[in-house]
Amino acid sequence: MRRRDFLRVTGAVAAFGAALPAGSSSSATSATVLYDDHVTVLDATLIDPKNPKDALWVRKTDLPRINGFELKPQGACRADVCIPINKSMTRAGYFDITAFARKIGQSVVVDSNSRAWSFGEIPILRGSFLNSRIAPDFAVPDRKGRGIHLSDFRGKKVLVVTWASW
Repeated sequence: MRRRDFLRVTGAVAAFGAALPAGSSSSATSATVLYDDHVTVLDATLIDPKNPKDALWVRKTDLPRINGFELKPQGACRADVCIPINKSMTRAGYFDITAFARKIGQSVVVDSNSRAWSFGEIPILRGSFLNSRIAPDFAVPDRKGRGIHLSDFRGKKVLVVTWASW
C-alpha cells in the first residue's frame, strides 16, 4: 500500500471514529464501512466469536452496496470479474468481507472501538482495466521485417506471446 493511500484510509477512519460520541446508541452489531470514497452504515453484522474485533461478517444482500460485488455460484462477481470464494467465507446469510479482502490483496484498516472498517483499493481492479480493457498499441517486426501494430487487429481476438532470454 502506498503511503498516500494509507494516510487517506487511516485519516478517514480516525475522522469517522471521532464523529461518533462515546456512548452512542448504535447496537453492538452495527458497523460502518468506508470503501471507494463512500460510507456504508450497516445495521446488522455478524460477530465472529473466534475473531470478534477484526472480522466483519456482512449480510450477503449488503455486499453490492458496500463494494459492488455480488455473490454468485462461481464466486464473488463484479462486472465480468469473478473471484472464487471458500465455503468458510459464508455462513447462513452472511459473508466474511475481511477474509475476502485478504484473499484478493486488499488492505483493511479497522477501528474496533467505533466498529469502522476501511477497505483500500482492490489490486485487480486498479486503473482502467475494468473500464476499457484495451491494450496499448505497440509494434513488432514480423519475419520479413515489416512492422505489425496491435491496432491492426482491433475487434479481433489476439494472443500475444512474449519471451526473454534473461
